Amino acid sequence: MSVAGFKKQFFKASQMMSEKVGGAEGTKLDEDFKELERKADVTSKAVVDVIGKTSEYLQPNPASRAKLTMLNTVSKIRGQVNSPGYPQPEGLLGESMTKYGRDIGEDNSFGGALVDVGEAMKRLAEVKDSLDIDVKQNFIDPLQAVAEKDIKDIQHHLKKLEGRRLDYDYKKKRQGKIPDEEIRLSLEKFHESKDMAESSMQNLLETDVEQVSQLSAFVESLLQYHRQATEILEEVTERLKERVPPQK
Repeated sequence: MSVAGFKKQFFKASQMMSEKVGGAEGTKLDEDFKELERKADVTSKAVVDVIGKTSEYLQPNPASRAKLTMLNTVSKIRGQVNSPGYPQPEGLLGESMTKYGRDIGEDNSFGGALVDVGEAMKRLAEVKDSLDIDVKQNFIDPLQAVAEKDIKDIQHHLKKLEGRRLDYDYKKKRQGKIPDEEIRLSLEKFHESKDMAESSMQNLLETDVEQVSQLSAFVESLLQYHRQATEILEEVTERLKERVPPQK
């Protein structure tokens, strides 16, 4: 499922649970459970939203973003992929500059400068490829795993809890018409689902250290990219200075 589709499904389910679980009618859930649910809900929304926004940050172009989402990082680890498979804007600009620079002639100041900057832009495209791959592998993919497992588990258990709460409330209101044993079993199932929902939400909240580690990896990837980009730009800046005659 795409990030947008999952995000839409998650927020819809989250809203439904907020409206139903622990509502004004029927069996109430305790304050500790509601607080746990609130924290898990905010964390879930953060994970889903950050996945989407990170992809948008790396690739504002929707077509390239779709390819980024499909990027197989495992093959990159095995050395089977040299680039994400989509053109970086830096690379496209670099190709244009080098083409026209050579057409003009590298012995011409402007032509030579275009080639210098064009080659630098193509190198920037390469380090941008590395950034996309690193962030996908070390940040987006782990968060996506949380979204597809932990958050879906929470949705499943909250939905089941709501169904069992309604079942118990219905049978409790018909006490005297329904055997007490059936009501007792319904209550047991309600508590069982409540425990499972609590456990699933706790599991999500207890991954906070892992998520900090993933954020750290994201920042490290950005830092490495900007260091490399700075080095490339400083080099081409010096080459351009050599092409500019000293002012008299």
